[in-house]
Amino acid sequence: MPQRRFLITGGSQGIGAALAEQAAAAGHAVVVTGRDPRRLADVASRTGVHAVQADVASGDDNARVVADCVARMGGVDVLINNAGYAYRGEIGTMDVDAMRTMFETNVFGLVDLTNRVVPLMKTQADGDIVNVASTSGMKGAATATAYAGSKWAVRGISQCWQAELRPHGIRVTCVCPSEVQTSFGGRTGRNNPNKLYAEDIAGTIIAALNMPRRVLWPELAVFATNPWKED
Repeated sequence: MPQRRFLITGGSQGIGAALAEQAAAAGHAVVVTGRDPRRLADVASRTGVHAVQADVASGDDNARVVADCVARMGGVDVLINNAGYAYRGEIGTMDVDAMRTMFETNVFGLVDLTNRVVPLMKTQADGDIVNVASTSGMKGAATATAYAGSKWAVRGISQCWQAELRPHGIRVTCVCPSEVQTSFGGRTGRNNPNKLYAEDIAGTIIAALNMPRRVLWPELAVFATNPWKED
């Protein structure tokens, strides 16, 4: 893959930070966004990427981020829609307002930011969009109405964008990780070496991007070899 200009949301920790590290190490220009200034500063100091404090659920923040990418890098070649979080609750006791708030990040924020980046990619007739969904968007589970629903939406949106953007030389890939050893959902201390790590998902994304431009992986799920166990 030649030198590319990356914009990675949710880049202050987990999969986003691991991807920023791998992309920067490979010589790519990288801008990461996130809401936590301390974590962003840490990623920037470790990797040399440019970090912007921004909330993908904010249209004003998204406009500012895209303008920053244009000013700093001249555009965006690779958009990684990674920002997201989980709200869980059983039907019958669901906090629908909390579900709506989560959709603002996981779904509407993803659409809003991509809506601003795609015209740049169409102009250059080239680009990659990677939407990070989840295996939760491939199967239902108890308490997962909100989160799984948002990730099912991301998968469907990805398929629509593939139909729209392939004629413009823009590839759209949807990545569905299984459980990854990050602090996602506030769960820490998961240290089983047989399970997925953030760098595994980052490496998978880089592998997809490294495929020849004539090749599109529309969707791929990534599982650990062994069933999940907490330490």
